[in-house]
Amino acid sequence: EYRKGKTAILHGSQAVPPAGLPPRVLAAIQAGNEISGKPYKYGGGHRSFDDSGYDCSGAVSYVLRGAGLLSRPTTSSALRRFGKSGEGKHITVYARRGHTFIEVAGLRLDTGYHGQGEGPRWTTRSRPLRGFKARHPAGL
Repeated sequence: EYRKGKTAILHGSQAVPPAGLPPRVLAAIQAGNEISGKPYKYGGGHRSFDDSGYDCSGAVSYVLRGAGLLSRPTTSSALRRFGKSGEGKHITVYARRGHTFIEVAGLRLDTGYHGQGEGPRWTTRSRPLRGFKARHPAGL
């Protein structure tokens, strides 16, 4: 079953991008697809980008690295200062102390808010943004 996001489509656990997205956005979606469905693992994705499971900031770091926007894993607190302030056109990182998630082409990749203890998953479901800072890579 296909479920439409704002621009990308969710097909099972995978994000399907529309035509015409910038290469870095396509790379971010591909990276998210690589880890979507992996288990939640506290500290996962921090020692190495390639891990058996991911926590929130490990997952966001993985996606940003896939897009060539980050060279090493980072924390949710550090992501509060990533890139530029505000929502991006294609990629937005939402970060607060203790949690972070990323929206790419209208789909959210998150390790929470769709069940307890879940690892990274794409979703069309929104979540409250209170307390989160929106940040984006310049130009995206």
